[in-house]
Amino acid sequence: MAATNERVIFEKEGVFIHTAVANSDDTLLAGKVSLVEKDGGFDALLDWKAVEESNFEVQGSEGSGQPTWGTVSFHRSAAQTVASPESVNFHAKKNRYAINFSLLELKSIRRSSPSLGWSYLLFVLKDGATLPALHFHEGGSKAMMKAMEKYVSITRSPHDNRLFVVTPNDTEALSRSFDELQLFGESSGDLVSNTNVKGKATRFLRAAGQTKKKFFRDPYTTTLGGFSKVTNFLRDTLIAPNGHPTQRPPDEMADLLSEELPGLDIQPTENEFDLITRASLGPRPDVERRQPVSPDQWKNHQDGEGRITSIPLLLEAIFRGGIHPSLRKEVWPFLLEYYKWDSTHKDRLELRKRKEDDYFRMKLQWKSITEDQESRFTELRDRRSLIEKDVNRTDRTHPFFEGEQNPSLTLLYDILMTYCMYNFDLGYVQGMSDLLSPILMVMENEVDAFWCLVGFMDRVHHNFETDQQGMKTQLIQLQTLVHFLDPQMYTYLESKESANMYFCFRWLLIQFKREFSFPDIMRLWEVHWTDYLCQNFHLLLCMAILDTEKSAMMDNYLGFNEILKHINDLSLHIDVEDIMKKAEGIYIQIAECRDIPKPIRDILAIKSERDADNGTSTTESADSGGSARSADSSIEIVPDQEETTF
Repeated sequence: MAATNERVIFEKEGVFIHTAVANSDDTLLAGKVSLVEKDGGFDALLDWKAVEESNFEVQGSEGSGQPTWGTVSFHRSAAQTVASPESVNFHAKKNRYAINFSLLELKSIRRSSPSLGWSYLLFVLKDGATLPALHFHEGGSKAMMKAMEKYVSITRSPHDNRLFVVTPNDTEALSRSFDELQLFGESSGDLVSNTNVKGKATRFLRAAGQTKKKFFRDPYTTTLGGFSKVTNFLRDTLIAPNGHPTQRPPDEMADLLSEELPGLDIQPTENEFDLITRASLGPRPDVERRQPVSPDQWKNHQDGEGRITSIPLLLEAIFRGGIHPSLRKEVWPFLLEYYKWDSTHKDRLELRKRKEDDYFRMKLQWKSITEDQESRFTELRDRRSLIEKDVNRTDRTHPFFEGEQNPSLTLLYDILMTYCMYNFDLGYVQGMSDLLSPILMVMENEVDAFWCLVGFMDRVHHNFETDQQGMKTQLIQLQTLVHFLDPQMYTYLESKESANMYFCFRWLLIQFKREFSFPDIMRLWEVHWTDYLCQNFHLLLCMAILDTEKSAMMDNYLGFNEILKHINDLSLHIDVEDIMKKAEGIYIQIAECRDIPKPIRDILAIKSERDADNGTSTTESADSGGSARSADSSIEIVPDQEETTF
């Protein structure tokens, strides 16, 4: 019977050891397997005991009175295709057949092949001991592994889909790795001190339930796909004390992040890579940027009733130079589809009145919920708590948000809470406060900022959805672009276990918000929002930054850990104009390529020659006036040029 501080969390009968003694036929040793929680929930024992006598014998020291090492030899029949070890060792007592070990002693688990007909699990301990396989004749192996995941992280090997690597749920080590990634940005005194990581981790896991239990098994994938579910835990426990990151040893960090992540497998097929490397790239052209759109230019693009005219030319002007700061409050609502391009002044006044009513009606919904109601509304409580914490940490060093009792913080909070009423499914996800803060600064109005945020989130909502598909797709696309544009850099990243492009994750998630100053990110966002040049221009911005940093990474032989640190250290040290010029040059370089591979055309929505002949386009108009937002399609196709790379 388990001790008072232990409890059985899993139990299954009909679990057998298959033994063979002196080359005899297989002997089935029936037993019962249990998982027994101990140490206040931080560890569990796996316990298997035989439930009937058999002719199984243990070879060991006679009369020692101590547990002995036993050697069990077993073999498989010709009909069985699963390969089993010739000899395994396990702890046993004379005349009492038992397996008992802490999950923290586990190194790996091997599962049987589906062709066997039933499942077995083979356990290897950290000291090298291989224990007899437990055969689940009546099922239950998956359920047991699932129960084990509360106490240890179980990750499928990228090289063998039957092998699972077991590591402790070391929350402090995990904290160091996330600090190195700096996914959550601010290293300031505002951040909660990490005073009791282990206790908070346990409370988090116990409260998380089925939808959150994957976090410690696969922390990075779960983080990518479910920020709204795990952010509170990450913010409060995965940032080093006093905001000072500590570097995780490279081998530990590689173990955490370089394994194939089950929910985020971003490896293109070999055939796809073979295809995209057959094209030849010509030289990359130099690109010049223009001056921002001025008030006079903006006025010239409006008719007498306020409709915007010559939309493609205006979008091109914004793409090539941005918008004068004094115009952003007026122009951003068009770019974010709050206003329609063909609307009149009167139309916009009427629309704004309706939108204002809609906003305050939704705001009233959450403000009118009583404390008693909220006590039974867990989702709202959790979202409110997360928003309160994030608002107090968002851009607090900027004059617009600095200081206590700042009314801008109240507006930030109210808008994010109201968005939860607007989008019940998504609610609040960490990163949204980063996206809202520059918008609120520009619009200087609660209602207008809210509807502009809605437009921005309509563009990037896939980044935060729990199925992970949005981030997965972008990482695949970026990886494909790197392989096509610069095979040398791709090979280097692959050799450093960095070809998965995870180090670009923060760029994609919050659209480079942490990488640039406020004036620069405003310029970059408005350029990107035009959708003028191509689809997925932000991926070309990533390529431009990587191209700029290629020499620093390769010449200094940066490894896995060093690449992560180098990329994070670029924050606020990137020339936004240079990157935008380079990104446009990369696009032209690709567009002028003979026989652009289909994966690249699909990513950037570049028309093929057949599409051009048929008068069709892979890029649909994104503005309400029906004007195309793609660049001039009459780009000359340059005949055979000397192949170049970055």
